[in-house]
Parts: sequence; C-alpha cells; structure tokens
Amino acid sequence: MHVMLAYDNSRNSRIALDAVRDLLGPMRPRITLISVVEEVGSSTADADELFTVQYNEQKAGAEAAARHLSEEGFEATVLLAEGDARKMILRAVDERKPDLLVMARHSHKPDPGPFNFITKRLDALVEEFDHMTFGSTSAFLARRAPCPLLIIPTHAE
Repeated sequence: MHVMLAYDNSRNSRIALDAVRDLLGPMRPRITLISVVEEVGSSTADADELFTVQYNEQKAGAEAAARHLSEEGFEATVLLAEGDARKMILRAVDERKPDLLVMARHSHKPDPGPFNFITKRLDALVEEFDHMTFGSTSAFLARRAPCPLLIIPTHAE
C-alpha cells in the first residue's frame, strides 16, 4: 500500500502523521510525505528570504519525519514542491498514484479558553468565507483526487 501524506511540519500535519501510524501502522505502507511551499505574495527581497527560510524549515521537518518513519520500519520518502498546494498535491497524486491521500484538516481554531464560544463562532464565519471564496485544499482535493482522501481532524469540537 502506498500512502501520500500532505506534510508541512505543522502541528496539524504531525497529528495526521501520528494518525497514519496508528491507523495503518500494522500494514507498513510505503509513505510519501509531500511538502509544498507556497510563494510569498510579494516580490521584494524580503519575500525571497522568507520563502527560502520556509522552504528550508519544511524540507528539514519532512526529512526528519521520514527518518523517524524509516527507523520505525516504514519505507518513507519526501517529495518537495513549490507553488499552489492544491495543484501541486493533485499533480503529485496523478503522477505517483498513491492508494490513499491523507491530510490534516486545516483549522484556525484556538485552544479552548474562557472565550472559546466567541472564537468558535468567529472561526466558523471566517472558514465559511474562506471556503466560499477560495475553497479549502481538502475540499479541492476531495472533488478532484483520483484516489481516496482521508482528512484527519486536528482538534476536539
């Protein structure tokens, strides 16, 4: 079995990686970690530096995750891409033909706190607006990926 995991070394992608280990570990799937660095929305020299820093951090994080997977007995590889995450992940899926695509549900939800009821309502509004105007990466891939997509929740409701 070949699993492709969208991995950007964020808290959410680490949760998704743990879920892959927990759910599919006994099957010892081959895992491809795809990490996409998106262009910074500016053409200044600072933007180039920011992109380089982000690229290097994501690359190092994905390579470290792949090393840990290898130490645990998984065959793991890293695929780095630059551009729009939705399109680059779809392209990778089309080219590499995994049996399963896994990604974390992106969330702006804050940790629980005394004002969580307010932030939940604001977050729902922001997410709905974001989805209506741009569409989320997971929604985009759910409509277009030629393989099953597993979206891992990253917070308790």
